[in-house]
Amino acid sequence: MSNFIYNSYSVEHPGVVRIYQTEEERLVAAAQPQKSSQSHWLLLAIVMVAVAAAVHQITESWTDGHMLAAWMVLWSMAFAGAALFSSPARRSLRMVRTGYRAWVDSRQQAVSDERVWNAALQDARLMADLARAMDRQRS
Repeated sequence: MSNFIYNSYSVEHPGVVRIYQTEEERLVAAAQPQKSSQSHWLLLAIVMVAVAAAVHQITESWTDGHMLAAWMVLWSMAFAGAALFSSPARRSLRMVRTGYRAWVDSRQQAVSDERVWNAALQDARLMADLARAMDRQRS
């Protein structure tokens, strides 16, 4: 009898390996925050239009000699403000989304707990299981 077995074939099916790889890639992509979002650029465009309208109203009364310097200062302030505003706005929006999702999850969990409790009021075995689980949590 032979002590060694030399198998030259693959023990993993290539299709299954591909499915698991794409599932892992989807999970990694879902865990990473989006680099650029449409709402961020829309908000930035709205702010830029508002600043441009304000600059136009302010600069109509200025003299022609200082117009170019005033435009440069105002536009640099607008871009600096937009750059400073974008990161905190994204961070606060992300915090609001996370808080809302946590609240929705907690409400769903409360509804589920209420259903189980109402079912346990009708079934003694389920109530005994819940009592044992609560006793295990206390100790």
